Amino acid sequence: MGIKKAKIIRAFGKVLFLLYVGFLIYFLFVAEWYGRTEIAEDYRYNLELFKEIRRFITYREQLGTFTVLANLAGNILIFVPYGFFISMASRSRGFFKTLFCSMGLSLAVEIVQLFTRVGSFDVDDILLNTIGGGLGYILFVICNGIRRKYHVRSRKKR
Repeated sequence: MGIKKAKIIRAFGKVLFLLYVGFLIYFLFVAEWYGRTEIAEDYRYNLELFKEIRRFITYREQLGTFTVLANLAGNILIFVPYGFFISMASRSRGFFKTLFCSMGLSLAVEIVQLFTRVGSFDVDDILLNTIGGGLGYILFVICNGIRRKYHVRSRKKR
């Protein structure tokens, strides 16, 4: 792949990343259907790791499948694109760098939710979001490997 094509792909990744960040901000702070329009009177937080995860699993019958999946799987899935795009847009990549960046962004989101009282600060969300970022990196590595394999084949045919 030429340098110009690589720059175009990297720029495309950055544009997709910015669109994703816009979606993330909307979803985490504004989305009405997720209850983000209400501002709590007091601060809500969970500092005990696995407390909310256990609660969702224990009360899955009462809460319903959608609520459990929206919280547990949703917190993972919402950060998969972050791990993918940050790896795609960055020249220096790495699994632990992606985990660290995912954890940092998630921590920042949780702190903003705590102080704005839109949502709650939850260490379980930070863990699940970080796992999602790591899965996004793994997805990027797989896609990049397929792209490179295809690129090598198309080069040999010339």
